[in-house]
Amino acid sequence: MSAGEERWQRANLALACFALDPAALGGIWLRARVGPVRDRFMQGLDLAVRGRNTRRLHPNIGDDALFGSVDLAATLDSGTLTKTRGLLEEPGLLILPMAERAKSGLAARLAGALDDRRGLSLVALDEGAGPEERIPQALADRLAIHLDLTDQRLSDAPDLAIDTDALVEARRLLPDVTVPETAISELAEVAMRLGVLSLRAPLQALAVARASAALSGEIEVDEPDLITAIELVLAPRATQFPEAPPEEAEEPEDPPEPDTPDDTPDEASDEDETPPLPTEILLEAAKAMMPSDLLARLEAGRAARNAPGASGSGASKKGNRRGRPMPSRAGRMGGEARVDLVATLRAAAPWQPLRRRATGIPDRIHVRMSDIRIRQFEEKSDRAIIFVVDASGSSALARLAETKGAIELLLAEAYSRRDHVALVAFRGDGAEVLLPPTRSLVQTKRRLAQLPGGGGTPLASGLKAALDLAELARSKGLTPSVALLTDGRANVDLTGTANRAQAAEDATLMARALRARGMPGLVIDTGLRPTRGLDALALDMGVPYLPLPRADAKAVSAAVETALDPA
Repeated sequence: MSAGEERWQRANLALACFALDPAALGGIWLRARVGPVRDRFMQGLDLAVRGRNTRRLHPNIGDDALFGSVDLAATLDSGTLTKTRGLLEEPGLLILPMAERAKSGLAARLAGALDDRRGLSLVALDEGAGPEERIPQALADRLAIHLDLTDQRLSDAPDLAIDTDALVEARRLLPDVTVPETAISELAEVAMRLGVLSLRAPLQALAVARASAALSGEIEVDEPDLITAIELVLAPRATQFPEAPPEEAEEPEDPPEPDTPDDTPDEASDEDETPPLPTEILLEAAKAMMPSDLLARLEAGRAARNAPGASGSGASKKGNRRGRPMPSRAGRMGGEARVDLVATLRAAAPWQPLRRRATGIPDRIHVRMSDIRIRQFEEKSDRAIIFVVDASGSSALARLAETKGAIELLLAEAYSRRDHVALVAFRGDGAEVLLPPTRSLVQTKRRLAQLPGGGGTPLASGLKAALDLAELARSKGLTPSVALLTDGRANVDLTGTANRAQAAEDATLMARALRARGMPGLVIDTGLRPTRGLDALALDMGVPYLPLPRADAKAVSAAVETALDPA
């Protein structure tokens, strides 16, 4: 059986477990691009949850739709306050397309609704183009099952087999399913050794194990059920490869006590007890599910979340003219403010009976200044990634070739990611801007055809040139980020003099200047082994430090995307 067929069978089992007890599992995080594979999974979902109240959300849905609001037409028609019911007020299944675009506010509201045990469950459809585009952590933590069908081929994805009769029988058995006393401790230990810090994950895994047992017609959870739970719940959440626990010092054994007739029943009961499930078997199942490049993908993303100003596709700018609509706010008319008429009437509607009686004018809509609501829009600025490349020494040509390839890879998706790229090379006694911020792939290839190399390492000059270029880009409305690639320490100061001590001090000052201006970025160590002092430089810049020995263009591009985009 191919890997794709195994993945699809696992998705089929996950769907059956979810259909059995949706509210207990919270939901499914499905990572898959729009296409026939996802369509087939959703067809299976429709069949599995047939009869449940299913509603689709939008990543920009407002509180009015979620929690209910004033029904403006009914209120004005009847003269009494009439409200609509929100989508979160009724139990059922919520489907959230483009979940990777959901903002933290929506994620918090949905997470709160799932925590309130209102009979709600959620299927988050993650359509992210890369590993850096993910659903908010608040949602991921509450959805028990994580599935990744990004690389699933249609030939390995036949129609899902959902046995509705078996689901009915499993629902009857589920309340009677028992769990061995050691199961929760085994799941908790596996979660700990996989680096899963969420306290919900072991409990969610236990719920999946109970569902798996019920689907098998059993009333007790056994080893295959726990393995299924680990594959669907814990392994996709892993942040580290499991390591063997430290060995404990052996304690001297007590001398055996003489047998007595009274001990016979106890010995018999001990022999009848089920031996505990070995944790190592469960960990081996988890290892088989973990991608081989797990650590490489997580290393940059883990530190990038703390980078100041890391704004992904650009900084958010709030205004009242254009961009993505945001919830209206109370305000005053005048200037360029745009009044949201519907929101204003909705705010005024509950007060109409009182105002009509107070004024004696029953045939008018009474609007006060406190009712005025102003439209708001959010606009994203373009992002400018400034590569600062060490072009000194004998290995300069290799580093510049890697950077050239990474820039071309980033620019290939510039139109969808709103990216500009720029290149600063430092060597000899100074730095040079080889490529100003651009989105033109043709111009970039022409500029990068021949790149100079050799000489000293004027790191401070490279950082200063990057800072000046970043300020210029920011003045033009771009959101700059700095990616530094080097494998050595500074040995040329800002004046162009070969002075290692002064060069290190100048580099530290420029790094702190970048940090003071809230410049997100990344320091990539391209040396064959980690270079002493570069991690301290990254700390002064306030950005992640990532050693990438023998990095190629694809690895550099992936590291930059992961580190400079929100996790």
